[in-house]
Amino acid sequence: MKELAEKTLWLIPLLPLAGFVINGLFGKRMPKAAVAAIACLLPAGSLALSIVAFRALHEAGGPVTAGALSWIHTDTINVGFTLRVDALSALMILIVTGVGTLIHVYSIGYMHEDEGFARFFAYLNLFMCAMLILVLGDSLVLMFVGWEGVGLCSYLLIGFWFDDLKNADAGKKAFIVNRVGDFGFILGMLTLLGLSGTLTFTGLEAWVKDYAKRPDVMAGVVLAVPALLLFVGACGKSAQIPLHVWLPDAMAGPTPVSALIHAATMVTAGVYMVGRMHFLYALVPGAMDVIVMIGAGTAMLAAVIAVAQTDIKKILAYSTVSQLGFMFAGMASANFMTGMFHVTTHAFFKALLFLGAGAVIHALHGEQDIRKMGGLAKSMPVLFAFFLAGGLALMGCPGSAGFYSKDLILTSVGAHEGAAFQGAWLMLVGTAFITAFYTMRMLVIVFFGTPADPEAHPHAPGITMMAPLAVLALLSVVGGVALETHMHHALEQVWGATALEKTTAFADAHHKSVAVSWAVFFCGALLSFVLYGLRRDWVEEFVRGETGRGLHKLVANKFYVDEIYQWTIVAPVRVGAAALWYIVDRILIDAVLVGGPARLAYGVGGLVRRAHTGAIAAGAAAMAMGVIATLGWLAWRFLA
Repeated sequence: MKELAEKTLWLIPLLPLAGFVINGLFGKRMPKAAVAAIACLLPAGSLALSIVAFRALHEAGGPVTAGALSWIHTDTINVGFTLRVDALSALMILIVTGVGTLIHVYSIGYMHEDEGFARFFAYLNLFMCAMLILVLGDSLVLMFVGWEGVGLCSYLLIGFWFDDLKNADAGKKAFIVNRVGDFGFILGMLTLLGLSGTLTFTGLEAWVKDYAKRPDVMAGVVLAVPALLLFVGACGKSAQIPLHVWLPDAMAGPTPVSALIHAATMVTAGVYMVGRMHFLYALVPGAMDVIVMIGAGTAMLAAVIAVAQTDIKKILAYSTVSQLGFMFAGMASANFMTGMFHVTTHAFFKALLFLGAGAVIHALHGEQDIRKMGGLAKSMPVLFAFFLAGGLALMGCPGSAGFYSKDLILTSVGAHEGAAFQGAWLMLVGTAFITAFYTMRMLVIVFFGTPADPEAHPHAPGITMMAPLAVLALLSVVGGVALETHMHHALEQVWGATALEKTTAFADAHHKSVAVSWAVFFCGALLSFVLYGLRRDWVEEFVRGETGRGLHKLVANKFYVDEIYQWTIVAPVRVGAAALWYIVDRILIDAVLVGGPARLAYGVGGLVRRAHTGAIAAGAAAMAMGVIATLGWLAWRFLA
């Protein structure tokens, strides 16, 4: 099995790449059924090979690697095109290929009438290829290839309907914000390369462990620099403060794109990177304090903003930003399994919610405003049941997949002493309450009450859309209890047993977190049901009041973070760019360096031209004067 896995490992990312090439080059001339078959069967093949690799890993008891060729080779560094599967990357490729394939199948029905059908599936396949390279790469360099690949694909897919300028702008916003984070990632890589001379994960782990043993008191500070720089990159990819602003606008793309970005690919890349570089972060407690505070702060900020949103996709988008904050808080606890466990359960219920939202939008002919919905539980009961399963998991309903992973994060964060972790724990508890509140608000407004348009007749989604929802609903219900123990044992191969789990503080934090998780779920959900299901007039009256109106406007406008960035960063950059363009391009280059010599030559030519009148007598006189002057100069030189 191991030999088979080593031979076929490269096919895992190459099969989706083949789908991109085929549909990208020939898709327009092919029937839609053929395009869909190629786009779905090749990722399904990657899923099958991922299962083979997972089984080989289990049987071999160690990583499975496949090296193709040497890529960067100098006297001091050697980086190859090498793929590596261990327990961590095996988990990620199963998520990417499994959930990704379901999203591909769903997209057949959702995008069937779109003119860019083939182009959409080509981009979707490329997205999966890039993410698979990211998680399978054996070095930071190869990870960065996939890292940039998912950034490119997000730009292409968010701005897929580029005829609308808003969609094109959203794609550019995602691309540019991620470039800011990627600059930090590059600096982190270069710092590690300068310090260690290697960028392979095995080489870096050996160097970090050796470097940390030095008696130098500055060793921790030195290691903190690349750790925080790499985390800047993670903040960009995984939409954490202050680089969180791009992800809600990513809703401009088709809904399956939102599901793929939020559940199975791009936004989990930052969390995965921290888990892959665990050997570095575990030795830098100061960096962990920064990560836990940013994660918890992002989680609460995004949850509060979600309360006032009316676009169903934006509500889910802010919930993703918030849940990513939970994941980073779990990683910061050094119990890395907690963050990856939430990555897994979140992939199930967030893909379900986005695809369910897409089914609602599809049934309502493109409507995304929840205020124009209502009563859909009666007209689409099966879809409601699936959506409810995802909503309960997002809220952290006891027994659901989301409950187990959230509770483990709260326990791991609460088991740490220190102001940073205790403050983060309080923010995460508050976030869990708000999450239950805004999710129940969405469920009540969309599926209960009176339809906003009694004349509307929602059409039921087809089998290609409903079948993936059924699978994801099942995973959202049982995924937590079914996977927790297995993931715990499997991931111990990557970062070993966690000492934190054996402490009395962990046991005490677990009891406290379980009780709090139950309480915040029921209190948040009940309060939301009362306010939006029974007494919505109270909410409307509060929003119309002087205090409520201003507060609602502040939250609905995302605390004006985009506007602050616009005036403090974007506008000055644009002014500076305009000034540079005018001074450097128009004046220095065009007028002086290019136009200057031309004008000088033209002026000199004009002066010389005046001496050439075309008269023979004038020409002969000038020639005679020249001859006399030349002879006089030669005579002077001879006599001197």
